[in-house]
Amino acid sequence: QVQLAESGGGLVQAGGSLSLSCAASGSTFSFIAMGWYRQVSGKLRELVATITNDGTINYADSVKGRFTISRDNTKNTVYLKMNSLKPEDTGVYYCNAESDRYYGGFDYWGQGTQVTVSS
Repeated sequence: QVQLAESGGGLVQAGGSLSLSCAASGSTFSFIAMGWYRQVSGKLRELVATITNDGTINYADSVKGRFTISRDNTKNTVYLKMNSLKPEDTGVYYCNAESDRYYGGFDYWGQGTQVTVSS
């Protein structure tokens, strides 16, 4: 059983900053990566950033240079610092944790947190 509890998000003007955090509980030993995805109504959920257990990071091209993902393994928490926000960054941001295939290869999701960037 895994739970992902997100916090942060909200409304910000273009050019501003927001921070998200996601605390995991449960079978966190099974994780191989954590990350953030976002979804706009009517569109598919898309990757924002991921970080593996060994610290390998992957960003969507649209957020490179503006967003920073980090992880505190002692707290089982992943963070997303978002700078220079644009209206197109608006969406529901979901925390994700991927488990190792040995433990089933599951994808776990948080409940989502709304980020709205006004122009």
